[in-house]
Amino acid sequence: MTEVLTHDLLIVGGGAAGLRAAIAAVEVDGSLDIAIVSKVFPMRSHTVSAEGGAAAVLREDDNLDLHCFDTVRGSDFLADQDVVEIFVKNAPEEIIQLEHWGCPWSRDSNGKISARAFGGMSVKRTLYASDKTGFHMLHALFQTSLKHASIQRYDEWFVTSLLVEEGRCVGVTALNLTTGELYPIVARAVLLCTGGGGQIFPFTTNASIKTSDGMALAYRAGAALKDMEFVQYHPTGLPGTGILITEASRGEGGHLVNKEGERFLERYIPGKMELGPRDILSRSIMTEMEEGRAFEGLYGQYVHLDLSHLGEKLIDEKLPFVRELVVKFVGIDPVHVPIPVRPVVHYMMGGVSTDINGKTSLSGLLAAGEVACVTLNGANRLGSNSLTECLVFGALSGKAAAHDVLERKPVPQNPIQQLAEEERKRISKKFLEKEGGKERVSSLREEMHLTMEKNCGVFRTGQGLQEACTTLRELRERFDDVVIEDRGRVFNTDLTAALELDFMLDAAECITHSALAREESRGAHSRLDFPQRSDEKFLHHLLSYATPQGPRLEQQAVTITRWPPQERKY
Repeated sequence: MTEVLTHDLLIVGGGAAGLRAAIAAVEVDGSLDIAIVSKVFPMRSHTVSAEGGAAAVLREDDNLDLHCFDTVRGSDFLADQDVVEIFVKNAPEEIIQLEHWGCPWSRDSNGKISARAFGGMSVKRTLYASDKTGFHMLHALFQTSLKHASIQRYDEWFVTSLLVEEGRCVGVTALNLTTGELYPIVARAVLLCTGGGGQIFPFTTNASIKTSDGMALAYRAGAALKDMEFVQYHPTGLPGTGILITEASRGEGGHLVNKEGERFLERYIPGKMELGPRDILSRSIMTEMEEGRAFEGLYGQYVHLDLSHLGEKLIDEKLPFVRELVVKFVGIDPVHVPIPVRPVVHYMMGGVSTDINGKTSLSGLLAAGEVACVTLNGANRLGSNSLTECLVFGALSGKAAAHDVLERKPVPQNPIQQLAEEERKRISKKFLEKEGGKERVSSLREEMHLTMEKNCGVFRTGQGLQEACTTLRELRERFDDVVIEDRGRVFNTDLTAALELDFMLDAAECITHSALAREESRGAHSRLDFPQRSDEKFLHHLLSYATPQGPRLEQQAVTITRWPPQERKY
């Protein structure tokens, strides 16, 4: 039996939300023993790939109410408005704090932090650091965390389960990937900051590490997942790779054009054009494809994102990373040639159901960032709210967790060792010592990808979603017969791939069952058989609870404070 590792607060995930939470917690009480467990080195967390910017009200032509309304309207009125108000109020101080920690924001000639236009925002509100905003934010947070000796890290450790004792989360089991040893890590509180699950789909901007781990961990431990049917497609990904071409490209004046040379958004959203919300733009591009006005290429249909009229000087000043990506991965220069783009899975509005302070329905367990559903984003997230969400709710959940820890007694280790031993035996029996299994991880993952792409994409139908629910249940049953070839211990990627697929199958079932139950079109959830939004029947959140037969769904009311639902117009 490996030793039991003990800390006061355990944070799972080393991206923006996790690092911000750790700093917030240590500022509550510098004597707290805080640990961050991450399956990659923190600077390889997916936050590093965020390009466009972070939204906050810092300019004279803006105000808090306008940011609130833009977020509520963007959410198709499914966001909890008390959450939106807290978010918008706290956002400016988080951006300023990050500047004090060294984030090199781009500047106007008068010295103010630069802001650019983003989809669904009424004014220029997206603050940026060139087009590598997430990269610079993560650097600033990581370097700040290093100042605090009481923050310890377990880099390249993979969390396999939550430890629950007498109805309270008291730690995790985690594989040290460099040795293959499984350790119990106990803590008075556990905070999940593991990001989303875009890898459930075959074509995504998400890094390979985003496999819905935290969502599935919480779900299996009895916590609810919320609003899982809402999966955001970003309108502009590179065909074949899924690499994101940031919304900043359109914020700086880029045009979307079909094969007939039209700026086709005039047909769909003339009041906003390229600066419409992501859900509307993605549906518009898909409609252009279906009606024969898109280009045909090696990786299917696409439209053009034209930046050439912006000029080389502006592109090199404000979109240098876009130019670098397109030159390297497409072999063209956007200064002179339009970029091929198509919608790509980008973000999950749903996640672990939490309150404003990140607390879940399971005592001792909190969540923040994309893994969580604090219901800021409702049915559709506005671009550039997500980086700020990591800061605001990372800070709030970190503080809440610290106060929770200070009120709790240390966790007794005897039952923990038994729980950890049961998890070690499960992994050994199911994967490392198993003989004669017929199923391969790669085959099951491909079948999951195919059914999610076919039946749970930009446009959905009841028939397709029912087919997806049936297929995923069959894949879940077949997973019991999976076999891996590598039985070694050091960096066993066969094992981690199997564990990740196990997590993704759970989250995928929650997505499809929730989407089947929501018989309306709202935000990113577009049902061809129910094309209208129905506030009378579906102005509520859907909670998913784990059962042996699959997700059990419950309803939760939407909190409305100042903005009653209305037709979503731009």
